[in-house]
Amino acid sequence: MTWTDRLSALQIVTTILFRVIEVKRGIRDAGGVPFEWGVPGVCDGIAMFVEMRPSLPSREHIADNIEIMTLSHSLDGWVGITNCDKITPGMLMAAARLNLPALILTGGPMKANIIEGVKHHPVEGFGMVGQVKAGKMTEQEAEALLPCMVCGAGSCVGLYTANTMAVVTEVLGMSLTKCATTLAIDPLKKAQAYDSGKRIVELVSENLKPRDILTRSAFENAIRVDMAMGGSTNTVLHIPAIGSEAGIDIEVDLFDKISQETPNLCSIIPAGNHEMADIDKAGGVPAVLNRLIEMIKDSPTVNATSIEQIAKGGEVLDSNVIRSLDSAYRPEGGIAVLKGNIANSAIIKQTAVADEMMTHSGPARVFYAEKDLLHAIEAKNIAEGDVVVLPFQGPAGAPGMPEMLTPTDALKGAGYRKVALITDGRFSGATTGPCIGHVEMEAYNGGAIGAIRDGDTIEIDIPHRTLDVKKLLRQMTPLPHTRPLSLLVRKPIHLNFPRQRARHPSFSPKNDLHPPHKPAQHLVRGCPRTGMRALL
Repeated sequence: MTWTDRLSALQIVTTILFRVIEVKRGIRDAGGVPFEWGVPGVCDGIAMFVEMRPSLPSREHIADNIEIMTLSHSLDGWVGITNCDKITPGMLMAAARLNLPALILTGGPMKANIIEGVKHHPVEGFGMVGQVKAGKMTEQEAEALLPCMVCGAGSCVGLYTANTMAVVTEVLGMSLTKCATTLAIDPLKKAQAYDSGKRIVELVSENLKPRDILTRSAFENAIRVDMAMGGSTNTVLHIPAIGSEAGIDIEVDLFDKISQETPNLCSIIPAGNHEMADIDKAGGVPAVLNRLIEMIKDSPTVNATSIEQIAKGGEVLDSNVIRSLDSAYRPEGGIAVLKGNIANSAIIKQTAVADEMMTHSGPARVFYAEKDLLHAIEAKNIAEGDVVVLPFQGPAGAPGMPEMLTPTDALKGAGYRKVALITDGRFSGATTGPCIGHVEMEAYNGGAIGAIRDGDTIEIDIPHRTLDVKKLLRQMTPLPHTRPLSLLVRKPIHLNFPRQRARHPSFSPKNDLHPPHKPAQHLVRGCPRTGMRALL
């Protein structure tokens, strides 16, 4: 068994230990012998704007950890106890890579703190940064609101990355039915832990392995449910990485194809007002599968029942929380893939974009660090209609592809309604608005996003899937020094990320202009991180 107690998404240590105890009890009762160890866990809520670059590379670290421990100790099977952003995909990658019987127990969402009819939760704090920077709230007022955001154990209340990946895990067939939406504090979660322990012993006896479950149909089902529910854009990073470990190629265009076929049936925080607890009460993932039953492809699961059988048994208990296909919140699913002269591909969560910003044209405002953008917000140097551009935030350029929740929520908190943001970095599942990420080629590898300058006109057309800059004729040129060498002298772990096996789509062989093992070739491309010159 693998787990960690270092995350705010798993806030109460006793809650975790109960899960571990129950899984071990289930293993023993089924005739097995349990062992346990822990894996690293980065809490993005803490790492945000402190040191976010190691977060995504920790996914690979977790997969490697499980591979090392499982093979070195000749284990017959394993249960991954998880709940946060990188742990769940890291464990699924390990399961696919090892192909030993495995089962994932996700810890469950937290319940929102409802005060005077208003839902409060921890992610609200990021929007307060913008409100304080814009002078709409004092620091003292923000501090006074912090107790309202305390919700107790579980992953953050909305369909952010942690809960999205829990849903993906259940639809892939790698966790017990209803595991994704059962609240962390629900007594049923304790029962799920015990049942997971018993079931892993049965999986070993049956010799049912992850690659028997992780079929191409399973991945397509997971993407479809993700699109229907409006999940995090980080699935575009995680699902292909898991597929790669299972020997299945998942192209970014598949997300867009399925999204255009699949209506958006749920309106969950941050795109709407429902929380994961509402989804659970409405029937959970089986109810969503039931709505999509004509689109679902059959595939095995760890439950001894197929995904089609689970879909048939699903029941929608609230038709406003999980709508029917003909009364969907939106005609298309959560994610859109944009293309144009800025990007071979770029990702946006279109269900979190206001109708008036589905198409937009405006002047670029280019920043090379989050803090510079925050200072511009504070100085009121951002105007409605601007398109903020944050290049050199990708897997190689940052390096590590950090999340951009702080700048996106700061813009939102400051009251901007017609400001778009484009980056070759990624976004938190909590990001809303016209925020376009995952631009590839990334700037560090010579992508056009690195050539954009202040005043260039950016054109965004989400319905037609285009992203362009008008009349970009200049070549990439070296940029001024923006980061002291002292910050990058020790070759930290996130610099290894672009060289690892499960990569961002911009590192696929057909797209990679300059392979990561030849870093010196990147330096003519105008990377502002001059520390990289000396380092590499």
